[in-house]
Amino acid sequence: MLLSIRIKKEITAMRRRDLLKSAALLPALTRLNLAAVATGDDPISFPQPPRERLNQGPFDIEQDQGWQTILFTTPSEKPLRNPGFGLVGYSWEEGGPSLAARAGRETLEQHVEKVSSLPFVDVLYIRCDWRNVQSRPGRLDLDPVWGLTLDAARRKGLRVAFRVQLSNASFQPEEVALPPFLRDRIPLFNIGHIPGRGNGQYREPRYEHPEFQKAFMELTDLLAARFDGNPLIEWVDLMQYGFWGEGHTSDYPNPFPDYVTAERTSLRMTEHQLAAWKRTPLAVNTQPDISNVGNRAVIDMAMRAGAWLRSDSIIVEEPIQIDQLANRPPWLAAIMEDGYFRQYDMQKLSTDAASINVLENYMLHVLDLRANYWSLWTEADNLARYNEMHPRGFERLRANMGYRLRPSWVWQRKRYDTFEVIVCVSNRGGAGVPGVLWLHVESPDRKLSLRGTLDPGHPHGGGLRQASFLLPKGYARKLNLSAQLEIRAGTMKPVAWACEQPVNPDGSITIELKDADDHGWRKGV
Repeated sequence: MLLSIRIKKEITAMRRRDLLKSAALLPALTRLNLAAVATGDDPISFPQPPRERLNQGPFDIEQDQGWQTILFTTPSEKPLRNPGFGLVGYSWEEGGPSLAARAGRETLEQHVEKVSSLPFVDVLYIRCDWRNVQSRPGRLDLDPVWGLTLDAARRKGLRVAFRVQLSNASFQPEEVALPPFLRDRIPLFNIGHIPGRGNGQYREPRYEHPEFQKAFMELTDLLAARFDGNPLIEWVDLMQYGFWGEGHTSDYPNPFPDYVTAERTSLRMTEHQLAAWKRTPLAVNTQPDISNVGNRAVIDMAMRAGAWLRSDSIIVEEPIQIDQLANRPPWLAAIMEDGYFRQYDMQKLSTDAASINVLENYMLHVLDLRANYWSLWTEADNLARYNEMHPRGFERLRANMGYRLRPSWVWQRKRYDTFEVIVCVSNRGGAGVPGVLWLHVESPDRKLSLRGTLDPGHPHGGGLRQASFLLPKGYARKLNLSAQLEIRAGTMKPVAWACEQPVNPDGSITIELKDADDHGWRKGV
C-alpha cells in the first residue's frame, strides 16, 4: 500500500512538471497574472485614456467672489429607455421562438410583434445557432427572425442584442450548431451520453482544428461587418466554448487534447472578436472554468478590453460569479437572466413565507448585483399576465435598475473675472454609467457650445459627480444642459435625464444664469 501511495505521488508530481512545461508554450498575448486575477489584486483599468476631461473638483472657495445655486431637481421614478440598461424580451432563445410559434399556434411574425409590443420591453434579443446565420462560406444568410426583430426594434424605438452559439445541446443528437457546409470539414467529438436519448451522444466541435478556426474567424468578421456600430445593436455576446456558448459542457469532458491547447484556442478566439467589434460592446459570460478551457483568462482579457459581463443564472449561481458581477469595474454593464422559470407560468410559481413568488424573488436580486439588464424570455402572453398580477417586480427594476441621472445641483460662481457653472450629476440607479458620460452646455442659439467628459463609470451607482464649465467672459444668459453616453470609443448615444422637472424637446434641461448684479449672490458665508 505504501508503494502504491508513493507511485501515485510520483505520477502527480510528473503531471505537475508536464503542466508547467506546457504552460511555457502559452502565447504572450495572455498578458495576465493568473494569481492576481484569482485574488483581485491586479486592478482593471478603463481601456482608453480620457478625452476632453472636465475639471471634476474638489471645488474649494479659495477665490470667493460670489456664488449661488441656480438649479436643483428632484428624481423621477418613471421608466426610461436609455442606452445601457433595460428589460430584455426574446424573439429567439436556444430552443427557438415562443412555445406557441414552435407548436404552430402563432406565426413567427406574430410572436415577434407581441414581444416587441410589451410596454416594459426595452431590448429584443436573439440567441441562435451558427447554422441560423450562415449556410455557405463568405456571406451571412440570416434566418427570418433577424429581419423581423430588427424591423420591430426600428419601428418601436427598441434596441437589439444577440448571441450566435457555436454549440447547442438543445437539439442534439439530431442537430448541432455548426452549419451543414462545415460538418464534413470539422471533426465532432463525442463527449458523453445524452440521458434518455438511447445511444445519442453530445458532440462538440474540435475548436482548435484549422478548419474550425478559419470558419470562426470568417464568421466573426462577417457579423462585425454587418452589425458593428449599427445604432440598433445594444450589445453582442462573446462567442464562447460549449453548451449554448456559456463556457462549459456541464460535467462532460471537453474535446481538447490538453488544457494548454484549450486556453490558447479560447484566447485566440476572444482576441479576434475583441479586435473585430470596435463600436459595439461585447459581453463575456462569467461562467467558472468547470470544463477547463481557459475561462478565467478569457474573462480577464475581455474585461480589460472593456467587455461587459453576463450570467445565465442568478440564484443557482456559484459564489465566484456573484462576486465578479457585483464588484465589477463601474464602467462595465452586467446582463442577467435565469432560465428556470423562463415561461412566466404563474401556475408553476411557488410563494415563500412572505408571500413573494419565486420569480419576483429571483429578479429583485438583479438590484443586489447593481446590474443593468434582466431577461424576460419569449412568452409574451404570460409576461403580460404576470405583470398584471404581480407588477411590483418589473416596476422596481424599471425604477432602479441600471443608472438614472439628473443634474441635482447646478451652481454659478464668479471666477477668473467670468462665470463658472458647476454641474452635479446624481445617479439614483444601482449601476455605474456603462462607459463615459459626456456633458454638453449650449446656448439656445447654439453659438456657445462647451462639452467634456466625466471619468469612466461616473457617477457610480448611488453616487454623484461634479464638473465645471468656465464660460466666455460676459455670457450670462440661458444654457441647455444635455448628456450623452460613450459606450465604446466614438459611439455616442443620448441620455434622458431622470428628473421630474420639464426638459426640452431635445432632452436638454435649461439653466437660467444670473447677472453679475443679481441680489442672490452669496459671499463670505
